[in-house]
Amino acid sequence: MEHVLRPLVVIGGTVALTLAVGWLVDRVLHGADRRHPETPLWGLLRNCQVPLQVVLASGALQASYDWSGLETGKEVLIKNLLALVTVGSLVWLAVRIATAIAETSLARFAATTRDPARVRRFRTQLTMVRRVVTFVLATIAAAIAILILFPDLRTLGASMLASAGVIGIVAGVAAQSMLGNLFAGLQIAFGSSVKIGDTVVVDGEWGTVEEISLAFLTVRIWDDRRLTMPVSYFNSKPYENWSRGGPQVTCTVYLHLDHATPVQALRERLREVLEDRDDWDRRSWSLVVTGTTPTTIEVRAAMSAANTDDWWTLQCGVREELLTWIQREHPYALPRVATAPAAVAPRVPRPAGPPEIPGTAEPLPQDGAG
Repeated sequence: MEHVLRPLVVIGGTVALTLAVGWLVDRVLHGADRRHPETPLWGLLRNCQVPLQVVLASGALQASYDWSGLETGKEVLIKNLLALVTVGSLVWLAVRIATAIAETSLARFAATTRDPARVRRFRTQLTMVRRVVTFVLATIAAAIAILILFPDLRTLGASMLASAGVIGIVAGVAAQSMLGNLFAGLQIAFGSSVKIGDTVVVDGEWGTVEEISLAFLTVRIWDDRRLTMPVSYFNSKPYENWSRGGPQVTCTVYLHLDHATPVQALRERLREVLEDRDDWDRRSWSLVVTGTTPTTIEVRAAMSAANTDDWWTLQCGVREELLTWIQREHPYALPRVATAPAAVAPRVPRPAGPPEIPGTAEPLPQDGAG
């Protein structure tokens, strides 16, 4: 009976104790979060409850396994599995803690900085650092699991280290694209050429940078589609970043009108339309004739907007207002297509006979005449 109750008491007590410790830590963090609502760190650390309980449970079971009295004949395998769970849960816990610290740092930085471009740059850098830290921790955990928990693989590890030069060359050639994207991602994160939240035009598509990883960058296009591209694209090809240097942009509206268009009246109408719109930031505006053809003129109306969201609504609204005003007040200014038949040129009469020599009435002799 003892060989049944003893394992149950040891294992059950260990699991119950770890669950109680995890619940107690969660209650303490909950109280700290309520006392300090201005700091999101304590609330974010509550997400560490499950990995903390797994770490405590696996570690405690590994330490108390010898006391449980279990005799399965596979003690080494069970301890190795518990150690693997402990190492994996430690990495999980470290990633959760790093995420909580990163989110807290971002919230504090955003609260003290009024420049949205600096906030986006800091968020991009934190995201990339968090991904690098996760990758490094996972690599270290795998190395520990292989070299420490499995002693039989140490000889294999030594032989691999002896040929590390050849392996490194082969791996570098094979993973050239992946390594290029990795370094490009780090360069983008700390070079600030593009950040999360920037408005960009890539491959003819207009959208907002939604996510930057170590290998790929995701752009949310205006129609809610996602355009995923390798990070190395942004270091090798040109693209438009409308958010770099400030969120202000200038939008343009092109109209093709008749030569009889009252340009000055149209300019005054543009000023009146802009004065009544909230998406115009009052920085600048203009209306000029930028081109002409035999049948039409090209009129460009330019106006400034505070950001890209206002840019689109302002551009569409001004175009509609100007066309409605022209149709109502000056319909003759709209481009026309000539449908009348072309005028026929008058015919010039040709002389019927040979020309006469002045002073004589006799005609000139024809060619071949005697």
